Amino acid sequence: MTTTRRRFLRSGWKLGGTILTAAAGWTTYESLRPLVGSATGATVELGTPSNYAPGTATYVSAARLFVANTGSFLYAMSQKCPHLGCRVPFCESSGQFECPCHGSKYNIGGEWIEGPAPRGLDRFALTLDSKTGTLSADTSTVIVGPPRGAKQFVTPAKGPSCIPKA
Repeated sequence: MTTTRRRFLRSGWKLGGTILTAAAGWTTYESLRPLVGSATGATVELGTPSNYAPGTATYVSAARLFVANTGSFLYAMSQKCPHLGCRVPFCESSGQFECPCHGSKYNIGGEWIEGPAPRGLDRFALTLDSKTGTLSADTSTVIVGPPRGAKQFVTPAKGPSCIPKA
């Protein structure tokens, strides 16, 4: 059986179409799959509660999370925006978490203030060892952030936002 030009081209088109379909399928899978948490699966020692002053959010790079002290509560919060997974820094001048990607803002307790995010910042279980007095965060279990209507820690911005106005 000899290979004709027509048969060769038809086989080439089929092979090319198969490769294109596989690439499109892989790209779709990668863009739609959930983002994996950056610090999942470990219990991390965070020191004593006195390390975290009221009204502050301290980034703990070893755990890739923030420890926020609202004045009445301590929270271990994910640095990941629930909108699209961008890293959300704490803006010292405004006293809020501000997502630089799409403009979502959260108060010191991680509650949603504005922007496209569906809820507040996710949290991790925070425990205090009664013997040693040290805090630890369990990053293996994510506690879904507060819903959009939560307003336990409502305070006005302390100053200017860290996100430039467009």
